[in-house]
Amino acid sequence: MDILYAPWREAYFSKSECECVFCAIAKDAILDTQNKVIYRNENLFIVMNKFPYTPGHILIIPNIHTDSPEKLPKDIWLEMFAKAQDSMQILYDYGASGINMGMNIKAVGGAGIPLHLHLHLLPRWSGDTNFLTSIANTRSYGIDFDKVYERMCELAKIYLK
Repeated sequence: MDILYAPWREAYFSKSECECVFCAIAKDAILDTQNKVIYRNENLFIVMNKFPYTPGHILIIPNIHTDSPEKLPKDIWLEMFAKAQDSMQILYDYGASGINMGMNIKAVGGAGIPLHLHLHLLPRWSGDTNFLTSIANTRSYGIDFDKVYERMCELAKIYLK
């Protein structure tokens, strides 16, 4: 496998627990546009993934700093999945042909940010895996992520209440 060198990601992965990137987003709504938050309420927020697998890749994140679902109050756990269900329509209206949904729990489970639970929703399109992704293990996006964010926010106003 070839390695794509991305040193700017170091700060994203090396923050200590007291500097959790998701906790910082949870408590600072003033920076929602900068952080690409498309929705928030008192229990959770939905943000575009800073390092997406596909354009429109979103994360549903509880405000509570926890690393595993059994530690969440059941009402917040259920609310996360209710918002995931509503968010699917956002992705379909954005143009997705399918959706991958999943959660990597803790570092050994594959979580990139293992100390703060989050649910992934990835829009998928026919043919979105190509030579570059399959053979070179690299992703290329020919899209302006600020425009993706604007469209996601428009759709969130419709489907997330």
